[in-house]
Amino acid sequence: MSPTRILAPVPGRAIALRDVPDPVFSQGMVGYGAAIEPPHQVLDAVAPVGGAIVRLLPHAYVVMTADGVGVLVHLGLDTVALKGEGFTVHVEQGDQVSAGQRIVTYDVPAIVAKGLRPVVPVVVMDEREEGNVVPAESVGTEIACGTDLFTVNS
Repeated sequence: MSPTRILAPVPGRAIALRDVPDPVFSQGMVGYGAAIEPPHQVLDAVAPVGGAIVRLLPHAYVVMTADGVGVLVHLGLDTVALKGEGFTVHVEQGDQVSAGQRIVTYDVPAIVAKGLRPVVPVVVMDEREEGNVVPAESVGTEIACGTDLFTVNS
């Protein structure tokens, strides 16, 4: 299988996954990847890869590539408790999407106003080998939506 490039679904400061203040993500329990601290504005979160939307919740989505790489985008920490408030979904579960296609509009100021962290973990689902995920040089810097975030070799 060839390497899969994972793109930033939102703009902001790219950070290492281990720096996410949630052990489920920082310890790689879901999988490995990177995260983004987004600016405090309303943003369109996009597909980090092309593929099928296999799981769609207002605060999170999973895109599965044709090669079977599942990428989770989780918009904020503990945002499941908001029951969709602050999120507008633009696709349906099962849809085929292109990398960079708008999936969810994310109201970051509304999330921050609720006292929640807006950080966006992006992980390869069920990836158990941390070494298979190679962060892009952009990690640690401010990046635009669609910038390379990491590559997965699995």
